[in-house]
This record gives sequence, C-alpha cells and structure tokens, in this order.
Amino acid sequence: MSETSIKPKLASTSVNPLAERLKLTLNYDELSNCIRCGFCQPSCPTFKETGIEAASPRGRLALMKAVVDDLMVPDEAFREQMDLCLGCRACEPVCPADVKYGQLLEQTRDAIEKHTEHRWWVKPIRNAVFKQLFPNQKRMRLLGSALRIYQRFGIQGLVQKSGFMKLLPDTMSQMERILPEASAKGVIEQLGTYVPASGGRKPIATVGMFRGCIMDVLFTETNINTVKLLSEAGFDVVIPEAQNCCGALHAHSGELDQARELAKKNVDAFRTAGVDYIISNAGGCGALLVEYGHLLHDDPEYAEAALNFAENVKDVSQMLMEKGNIPQFAVKENGSGHERVAVTYQDSCHLRNVMKAGNAPRDLMNRIEGARLVELQGADRCCGSAGIYNLVQPQMSMDILDHKMEHVKQTQAHYLLTSNPGCLLQMKLGIEREQMSEQMKAVHIVDFLYENLVK
Repeated sequence: MSETSIKPKLASTSVNPLAERLKLTLNYDELSNCIRCGFCQPSCPTFKETGIEAASPRGRLALMKAVVDDLMVPDEAFREQMDLCLGCRACEPVCPADVKYGQLLEQTRDAIEKHTEHRWWVKPIRNAVFKQLFPNQKRMRLLGSALRIYQRFGIQGLVQKSGFMKLLPDTMSQMERILPEASAKGVIEQLGTYVPASGGRKPIATVGMFRGCIMDVLFTETNINTVKLLSEAGFDVVIPEAQNCCGALHAHSGELDQARELAKKNVDAFRTAGVDYIISNAGGCGALLVEYGHLLHDDPEYAEAALNFAENVKDVSQMLMEKGNIPQFAVKENGSGHERVAVTYQDSCHLRNVMKAGNAPRDLMNRIEGARLVELQGADRCCGSAGIYNLVQPQMSMDILDHKMEHVKQTQAHYLLTSNPGCLLQMKLGIEREQMSEQMKAVHIVDFLYENLVK
C-alpha cells in the first residue's frame, strides 16, 4: 500500500470532491489549447523512460481534461501520473500552442493534496517541512548549525561506519555522502546586507540578491561568490534581510496557498529595498520568482507589485551578460596536463525552459581563458533532481541520471558545471555512482567563475 492515497472513488451518481475542485481550479481554455500534436513527447523524460502515453505532457493534459469533462473519476492511477512528472517543463518551449503545462500541473497537484488522506505520520512531517522549517530563516540557520556539527565533529564518519546508512534507501545514503559542507552563517551574516560596486565605481544598477533557503545553508559560498561577482561587474548589491523561501518546493508539492504567502513576503522585502533587479543563482528558485505575477494575479493588493517583481527577476549569468561590465576570467591552474581545461554544462531545466536564459552560462564559459567548452549531448534534458523528486521518485530519478551520465562520460570533461543547487547535487551523485570523482568535479558555474576571476 502506498504512503498516500486519494479517497476511494465515489459512485457515479455521487459528486467526487477532487473532480469538482479541479473543475473550479483548472483553466479550461488552457486545457483545451492542447492540440495533441505530440511535439512534447520527445522532450519529456518520463515518456522517454516509459513510452507510456499517460506519462507524457499530452497524456497528463488529457487526463486532467477527462476529469473536468466528467469522463473519468480521478483515481490512484491519476495521482501517480501527476506525481511521476518531474515538472521540468521541457514540453513548454516546443509546444506550438503555448500551453502553460507547468501552471496546470501545479494547480492539479494542489487540488490533489487538498483531497488526499495521508498516513498518520506524513501530515506532521509535511507541516514541519513546508510550514515550520523552510519559511523560517532562523530555523534554517539552526538546521545549518546541526548539519555543520554532524559533518565537522566526526559524527558523520561514525554514522557511516556504524552501518546505519545501509538501512536507508541507496539514493539517500549516496546523497548523504555528497552533501556539501553546511554553514551556520549565511551570506548576510558574512557580508552584511549591502556590498557596493568594487573599486568605488559608479554602479550600473542596484540589484537585490535572492539568497534562498537551502541555498544559504548548503551553498553559502556560492551565495557569497555571487555577490562578489556582481560587485566586480559594477553593481551595488542589496541583500534584503526580510526575504524568505521562494516557495518553489511548496508550489511543486501541492502547497500553493503557502507558496503565495511566501511570495507576498518576498515582494514586500524587495519592494522596500528599492532595487532595480532581483538576482537569483538557482534556476529552480528563479523560475518561480518570474511567475509571481501569475501566482498572485488574483490578489488585488499584490497583483501589480508581483508582476513588476517578476519582470525584474534575472539569473546571475543573465545579469552579467546583459547588463554588467563582464570581468576577465582565466583558468589559474591546469593540473590536467592539457593546454586547456575541458568544461561541460548541464542545463538547469527551469533556467532554460522558464527563465529562457540557457545561453547566458555558456556565453560566460566561452569567455574563460584556458577553458574549452565541450557540449554535453542532451544537456537540455532533466537530470532527475527536480526539487525533492529524487527522494520521492528514486527509481525514475536514478534511471534518468544513469542515462545522463552515459553522455557525461563521453565529454571527458574535467569540470561539470550547472546553475542550480538541486542539479549540482544530482550531478555530484552521478559522478559518485559512476566512480568518476578522480576525473571530474561538479561545480556551480558561479563558483567556477569566481575561482578563475582575474583580479
């Protein structure tokens, strides 16, 4: 029996509450825009793995529409197909009808969550994670402190040697080994809330740094390097202290109401800061930030402000290429024995498919003296991370990752770069699973750029 289950089907003469909610929630015109051409199928990771129509964007849209049209009752199989989707949104750029699949998927998951009976222990865990932990920066700091103690004082080694990790699923035990070093102090604690353009220059613009939640605990150094890169490129950088989690994990997990509340707090925080642009260094976060206008379009108090917020969100690579005085980059050390270091790039799905900024990281990589960009076959295909997908759908996630690593090996690159923390962890996991740690290192592009910054 699965951990969660939708309430049993009602008789055909009864009203199914989930079906009724979907009728009220889903945009019928948007559902009807799908012309069933199938262009989305070759771009869909789950369809590519299974070959099942229902596991494609077209198939899932057909299921949604069938429920709304009273042609089927949403049952366990319906939920399973909605859960199986990675939400990578690779289907959207190739859709000739411009169907907003991602928005329809989030609305469907939100409706499912509101009509799902969880096991007794699932609800308190979801409440702790989505409502008590991620929205609260102080609690995230405490989590960072706990992880740092675990990693720094020998506890991690003892746990690994004890054999306890063998009791957990392989994916979780492997992920535990490649977790980056946690930090008890985030970017604000280390740099403050304001960093001026370097060299006392007149700033090009004032930008607001979105620090994220997990990003500021497990990837604090990347946040710090992001601020320093922006400063080097001629921007004054403000880091609003009142900001919180973007809400992406909530939106993807059927917690849209909570995502909206988080969005409002971020809109207020950056509006008060008076910045020209909002900068993200995490594709997953940025993809929701640029959709705040849609997320809050029904809120009379926030609709206009949210739309203005969304229009000014940019990825750090995008900001550097479009607006910045691009610094000089050169590989400082080349221990590979080659004239130039080979680097390859795995796209962040949301940076490419939602933020439409997939070229900016490559443009920056091509500017690094002493580095050679080797294109990764299928770089635009999801790596299988997708937020917490690799935890809740481990088999599909690992199948996708294993196929991804086949192409990664072919690049023979020394560095595998990406622009999203989830992707970075997944690629580290792939390197670990393939025992390639001696040949290749996975790095966030911001860290690679800053490491090779010519000062």
